[in-house]
Amino acid sequence: MNCPCCSGKAYEDCCRPYHTGEKDAPSAEALMRSRFAAFAIPNGDYLMETTLPSKRKYHNRKDLQEWGEINTWTRLEIVNKPNASKVEFKAFYTDENGNPQIHHELSTFKMVQDRWFYVSGFFLG
Repeated sequence: MNCPCCSGKAYEDCCRPYHTGEKDAPSAEALMRSRFAAFAIPNGDYLMETTLPSKRKYHNRKDLQEWGEINTWTRLEIVNKPNASKVEFKAFYTDENGNPQIHHELSTFKMVQDRWFYVSGFFLG
């Protein structure tokens, strides 16, 4: 199966090792891609585990899992990487009513003890 993160690689050689805990994402972009794939699969546990621990209180595994389940995630586009800890992207998906949607966000990531975590996102439209 092709990886849902749109890398062009097989899932087994791309995001799966991150999802299973075999490896940690080596960059903010790799983590962001793996989180997109986790919505597409869906894998709410991974989404919570890769959220900065101090920010987890603002998220809910069940809601993350459900958002992944009710939408069909079709494509990821990296728009910009202004620095090592920020990634601007567009996530294309079809919502539960069959309407095409674009989630445009500038995400901030932080490395803690050699592991990247999602901190927050600023929605751009």
